[in-house]
Amino acid sequence: MKRLSILLVFLASPVAGQDVSLPHTMFTLPNGLQVIVHEDHSAPIAAVNVWYHVGSGYEQPGRTGFAHLFEHVMFEGSANVPRGEFDRLLEAAGGSNNGSTTPDRTNYYETIPSNAVELALWLEADRMGRLLETMTQQKLDLQREVVKNERRQRYENQPYGTFFEVVFDALYPDGHPYSWPTIGSMEDLSAASLEDVESFFRRYYIPNNAVLVVAGDVDTEEVRRHAERFFGEIPAGAPVEKPDIAVPEIPETQYLTLEDRVTLPQLNIAWRAQPFFAEDDDALDALAQILGDGKNSRLFRRLIYDDQIAQDVVAFNNSQLLSGDFFIRVTGREGLELGQLEEATMEEIARIAETPPTDEELERVINGIETTFVSSLERALGKADQLNLYYYYTGDPDYSAEDLARYRSLTPSDIQAAARTYLEGQNRIVISIVPEGETELAAEGAVTR
Repeated sequence: MKRLSILLVFLASPVAGQDVSLPHTMFTLPNGLQVIVHEDHSAPIAAVNVWYHVGSGYEQPGRTGFAHLFEHVMFEGSANVPRGEFDRLLEAAGGSNNGSTTPDRTNYYETIPSNAVELALWLEADRMGRLLETMTQQKLDLQREVVKNERRQRYENQPYGTFFEVVFDALYPDGHPYSWPTIGSMEDLSAASLEDVESFFRRYYIPNNAVLVVAGDVDTEEVRRHAERFFGEIPAGAPVEKPDIAVPEIPETQYLTLEDRVTLPQLNIAWRAQPFFAEDDDALDALAQILGDGKNSRLFRRLIYDDQIAQDVVAFNNSQLLSGDFFIRVTGREGLELGQLEEATMEEIARIAETPPTDEELERVINGIETTFVSSLERALGKADQLNLYYYYTGDPDYSAEDLARYRSLTPSDIQAAARTYLEGQNRIVISIVPEGETELAAEGAVTR
């Protein structure tokens, strides 16, 4: 789902029309590390947030899963921080930390008391500049097995878990970096050598391919001094360009069937949408919420309340750097033929493509977006991550006012146009996930995998 926190539960909005901004100072060290500082002295808390501009979308066939693998390897210790000390030092200072990987970036972050910012910056600098000094085959093998186990838990052994691996393979052509899951394949993880991993680190984990954000109860000039002291001597690497790969349209509607150890059949439909912040990306977000977010959404009312043929429904717009995809997932009643869910779902899409949503429907959505948007900026970590997100996707760390304005300016006809342009009558991927041995429940035209 999208990194913006707009796909959360809707709340009545007390912030309609409220202005938002993320004032900041930005500077670049001689080695290319970009630093963004946002001061907020409302509480003695700060966040350190590093985005490396590398994710699974930067990988190559046969070398998948490296970005996510490195998310784990980065916690294995560096020259001055033995394995386990990173967490111990932060916890002793009252802080917490974690990391995450998407197709577009890898993120490491700490939330700490403001008097521990120097410690967090030193820890991040040590693993950026001196991780390979302690890298061993044993550490690689350990984290490789951790990632494999995570893959088993999230994909192979998770009910409906193979969906995302299959759908992206169907949505994108062979070799496109969005055609494989961020976690990579078992084969590629097994084949990764120590030399491969070290080469990946030298290519992407360099100061000129990273953005460091510090937000909270901090002093900008003090952060500058710490950044220069800890990161300044790390050498720059060769420039890294963001992927710029064409994304073709879905050539034809495709039906697939997956058998799984589940009780309830599930219908999944995916369409090609728009990249992050591209034209209509905002309208597609709102359309997803009108169709399938919460008990007031159209699909919930139709499939669960009225027809009583579904147990659960969700719609979401997944935007990324190169492309976007629009998803609807409906879990049906036990023994239900999924063709019924597909027919009813497509009827609701046709309705909104023919007639715009009401002003009340759109107002409810915009109110929810405004509330959750502003709420996401109440914490230091939320602001730090948003600054990094905006900079990566728009080039402007404080894009918050423009971002919120695009939703506030939406009209019912914009939502109707999005349904017509991207969903109604458009090629799509339809995946039926059915209990083992019950392929007759799949939507028509399905091909079993």
